Amino acid sequence: MLQKTDSLPLSVSNNSVVEMVGLKKRYADFVVLNGIDLAVAKGERIVVCGPSGSGKSTLIRCINGLEAFQEGSLRVNTTQLGTDGSGVDIVRRETGMVFQGFHLFPHLSALENCMLAQVRVLKLSKAQAKEKAMALLSRVGLSDKVNHYPSQLSGGQQQRVAIARALCMDPKIMLLDEPTSALDPEMVKEVLDVVSGLAESSITLLCVTHEMGFARQAADRIIFMDRGEIIESATPESFFNAPQTERAKQFLSQIIAH
Repeated sequence: MLQKTDSLPLSVSNNSVVEMVGLKKRYADFVVLNGIDLAVAKGERIVVCGPSGSGKSTLIRCINGLEAFQEGSLRVNTTQLGTDGSGVDIVRRETGMVFQGFHLFPHLSALENCMLAQVRVLKLSKAQAKEKAMALLSRVGLSDKVNHYPSQLSGGQQQRVAIARALCMDPKIMLLDEPTSALDPEMVKEVLDVVSGLAESSITLLCVTHEMGFARQAADRIIFMDRGEIIESATPESFFNAPQTERAKQFLSQIIAH
C-alpha cells in the first residue's frame, strides 16, 4: 500500500458538507475505492486528479448516489447515504452534476433544457424558470444562444449549457466529472473559464480533471488518487512544488512532459 502524505489533513471541522469514512466500492472482486476518508468544507474548491482508473470519477459519483458503495459511511450536508441507496433523492436535490458528455435533450433548446427540471422538480412556474434560465445562460456567456438546439452548438457551448442547467437547480455542491475531456483543445478554455467563475463563488466544488493549470489556479485543495486510495491531500502550492510521494512526482512529471 502506498503511503499517504500528511501535508494537509483529510478531515476538516464540523462545517463539512461532505464526509466519507472508510468508504469502499467494489465491482465483483475489483476494488475501486479502498477505504476513503475525506471531508469537504462548505465553500471549498477541490480538484481530484490522478491516473486513469484511480477511482476519481467513482469518488464523486458516490457523492450523489450515481454509484453505490458497499462499506463505510457517506454524509452529504445533513443526509446520510446508505449502502442500500437510502437518502439519494434528497442528496440529488442538493447537488449539481456535470458529466464528460453533455447529456442535453436534443429536442429541446438551450433555454428549454435549463427550464425543464425547474418546472418538474422545483415546481417553479414557467415564467420563473425562464427568468432563472436566462440569467444563468447569460452567466455562462450564452445569452445569444438560448433558442439554439444542442446540434446547433459547439461542444464547449453544450457543456456550458449543461453547467447552467445544473446551476438552475440551486445546488449546494457542484460535482464536475472531467468536464473538458470530450472537447476539442480550442474549446477547453471556454469551459474552464466558466468553471473558474464557479470556483470564485461560494458554492462547494469538486472537479475531476487533468487540467493541471486550472487545478493550480482555482483549487483550494488537490486530492491525488491512485489505485482507489487518496495518496496526497494538499494545497496546490504544496502539491505542485513539493509532492510528498514518488507516485505523485511521477504523475506530475508525465503531465509536464505532455
